[in-house]
Amino acid sequence: MSIPDRRAWPTCLLGLILNLPLCAQAETLSLGRSLDLAERHSPRLQSALAEVERNRSGIRTARAYPNPEIEAMTGGVRGRLPGVRSGRGTSLTIGQPIDLPTHRAPRIRAAEAGFEGSRFAADEARLMLRADVKQAFYTALRRKAEYLLFLDNQKLLEQIRDRIELSVKVGERPKFELVRIEAELSSAVNQATSARLRITQALAALRTLIGASLPPKFDVEGELVTLTLTSPYDVLQSLVLERHPALKRARADLARAENRLEGERALKVPRPTLFVGIDSEPEQSRAQFGVSIPLPVWDRRQGPVGEAVAVFQQAGFAQELTRIELMGELEINYNRMLVARQQIAAYEGGLIRQAENALKVAEAAFKFGERGFIEVLDAQRVLRTIRAEFLNARFEKQSALVELERLIVQDIAGENK
Repeated sequence: MSIPDRRAWPTCLLGLILNLPLCAQAETLSLGRSLDLAERHSPRLQSALAEVERNRSGIRTARAYPNPEIEAMTGGVRGRLPGVRSGRGTSLTIGQPIDLPTHRAPRIRAAEAGFEGSRFAADEARLMLRADVKQAFYTALRRKAEYLLFLDNQKLLEQIRDRIELSVKVGERPKFELVRIEAELSSAVNQATSARLRITQALAALRTLIGASLPPKFDVEGELVTLTLTSPYDVLQSLVLERHPALKRARADLARAENRLEGERALKVPRPTLFVGIDSEPEQSRAQFGVSIPLPVWDRRQGPVGEAVAVFQQAGFAQELTRIELMGELEINYNRMLVARQQIAAYEGGLIRQAENALKVAEAAFKFGERGFIEVLDAQRVLRTIRAEFLNARFEKQSALVELERLIVQDIAGENK
């Protein structure tokens, strides 16, 4: 545990007395820091990288030649005819299975396709992880902004409550108005408290995605980007089809299934085994050469070939399904971005300013006794709703941009530079 500097001791002592964390600040994470920690510590990504290494070893397995087999036997030899000596006989045989080129080549190509597919799967896992971390990070920023909105609403209601309480004491206003504003204030306090709990939930979700050992209390620092996507929709479609690792993985899986099917069909031709042996007996020794070939009488590999055909067909359907899903996600998120951008333009074009002016007029009228506090509450509720909808639109645009970044495998911020 680090020891605070001597100059910080008075602050720390005051913090201990007041039970406030003045000498220990929560760690603040930026978006870049969060992404870096997630890529280094996330078990989900590490598992995908381990799968790449497993498939790399699979290539070495596919390239390995079959091991030779050695057979040694010994035993007594007893002569039954006159003049034939009895003694001890030995037999030594070495067999080498022959890895036919028609068997070997498809097996290696299937393993290499599996390795490429695992690499693309790791790229997809990294892409998904970065998108999920960004979504969780911006969700935490959104919850913090919502909390500030509810907190501002609570402070404004407290000011109105104080004014009404003073007016009730001097007899200018009826007591039921104080009861009404107290109820409004209690609701605002509950909303602010709930918003603060949602911040904790969002930070917990971010902690889970990062997977690193973070302090018990940490915070995020950043803002929603104001950039937008300028590329036409047809260009985005081309980028998805060209770049997305899920499609590349689907193509690699299809190639792997095709090579496995070729390998299963090639295995209909049995693999021979060459034998070389020496037999030694008391009366004679002899060398033997031979070949062993299994006869495909009962098992003609119809089952394995049929299974490989089905796997190949499934891989083709999976590739097409991946393409359809990616195009669907692109269309959905592109339209989300357009709708959110239109809403943001409407709010920035005058809706927020009009609601702020209406609240100022209502507050001034309430201050001079020309209007009741009900008009102030209505104007405040309208402004709060518009601000919340504006925040939701900004987050919706940000969320859509994150998904579009994942789909086109490109940093949109870099595109706008």
